[in-house]
Amino acid sequence: YVLWGVSQENLARSQFPLGSFTKAEIRQMALEMGQHEIANKSESYEICFVPDNDYRSFLRHKKPNLDQEIGPGNFILSDGTVVGQHIGYPYFTIGQRRGLGIALGKPMFVIQILPESNSVMLGEEHELERSQAFVRDINLVKYASIDEPMEAVTKIRYKDAGAISTLTQHGNIMQVDFTHNVKGIAPGQSAVFYEGDDLLGGGFLMKEN
Repeated sequence: YVLWGVSQENLARSQFPLGSFTKAEIRQMALEMGQHEIANKSESYEICFVPDNDYRSFLRHKKPNLDQEIGPGNFILSDGTVVGQHIGYPYFTIGQRRGLGIALGKPMFVIQILPESNSVMLGEEHELERSQAFVRDINLVKYASIDEPMEAVTKIRYKDAGAISTLTQHGNIMQVDFTHNVKGIAPGQSAVFYEGDDLLGGGFLMKEN
């Protein structure tokens, strides 16, 4: 997943120290060497450079005037109804449910972020579902280009299992049509394409129109 952005020039010169060994095999080797801490170390899926996964504190540390520059904004529903206020759009992510600071009597999720109006759109879980996505700045690995629509598996985040989709290339933008709706497409996140076990390439998810 993380290799989609490596150019062919750099990929040709890349070497991976673990070679073809799987994580399970490496853990077993560590166990046999008596390295129990390494063998039993838990997986980490959070942002490695953000302590305790507290990205709000990280943003404030990196940009101390962020709160003053952005200021509070509105929580809105898909029909534009204002249902409350939030501390600023940078502190929210698509699909977020916890930590919203608002109670509407039912589970609500961030379904869209609108920086131009400092608005955060909330909705029910089904409103996160999408059947199509567009991906910019694509880097293809297996083929120079995809000249005809082709079926592939597309992952929209690192832990995503992947979904069957049809890829249609338009220059440096890939149109992705999913066979079944997927949930939580987040602009700026990586979308990565696979043909079987082969990495086709990837790019960055675009904002909805």
